[in-house]
Amino acid sequence: MPFARLASATTPTCHLGLGLAAVGRPGYINLGRDHDLGEDRSVETLRARTHELLDAAYAQGVRYFDVARSYGRSEEFLAGWLKARPDVDDIVVGSKWGYTYTADWTTDAERHEVKDHGLPTYERQRAETAELLGDRLDLYQIHSVTPDSPALTDKELHAKLAESAAQGLTVGFSTSGPAQADAIRAALAVTVDGEPLFRTVQSTYNALETSAGPALAEAHDAGLTVIVKEGMANGRLAQPQAPDALRSVAAQTSLGCDAVALALILRQPWAGVVLSGAATAAQLASNLHAAVVDLDDDQVDRLAGLAEEPRAYWERRGGLPWH
Repeated sequence: MPFARLASATTPTCHLGLGLAAVGRPGYINLGRDHDLGEDRSVETLRARTHELLDAAYAQGVRYFDVARSYGRSEEFLAGWLKARPDVDDIVVGSKWGYTYTADWTTDAERHEVKDHGLPTYERQRAETAELLGDRLDLYQIHSVTPDSPALTDKELHAKLAESAAQGLTVGFSTSGPAQADAIRAALAVTVDGEPLFRTVQSTYNALETSAGPALAEAHDAGLTVIVKEGMANGRLAQPQAPDALRSVAAQTSLGCDAVALALILRQPWAGVVLSGAATAAQLASNLHAAVVDLDDDQVDRLAGLAEEPRAYWERRGGLPWH
């Protein structure tokens, strides 16, 4: 697996990755994004910002980069950076298929993305990703699998994914929604010719939403690499939105709420890569301090009290506006 490259990395930040959801398109649901990006969100402005973030992340030891077909031009931006940096040969690149970006570079579209886990969408988007990233793509994930996703039962799709895996591409899936644990366990049971199909899982897990934890531990025990997304709860765990308990612990560590929130995830023995969704270089630098945060048992217990009931968490997330 390509993630073996990270196992030999010695930088403190090797278990932190950079996701480009927040900078690959002009609209997203992260809180505070109006301040982070400002009014100029032209393609060239966000391309330059993305390249700045990629340069900063790589210089600070980050070696996993995460994009998706639905993250606007994120694949295009990453591909351009890779072309300009032929010296960068020690990273892992992951993308996702299953959502089509439909906002046409606006922030007020009626629908920003359309979900479809059918085989025709896979074949179309696989070709689109290949055109941009070519052999630099290491991991291709089904985007936001839920328990009712046809991707869990479509044998023809499984066969096509297995073909890609046989050719060297790692096949994984991401999850979302209040039933993430059910989706993870269902995906772990998917096999082709008696062999497990999926080698990675990417799920939402943070101080407010911990319900997927036991299933992610099972996935790790089954040999999958676990990638954690939305560790900042779409900005709810960053200042000034951070809850009081997180602010208190952050003050004790003399680091930001973001670093503490991500450090809490890094403590999990099953967490292979924890994503930063930073939109600025300053946010990224602050996020990466998570690698050196040392939380004691009392601090961990206090933060554990922040967990919300999953349906309430996802209802609130679903109500966040696209900025």
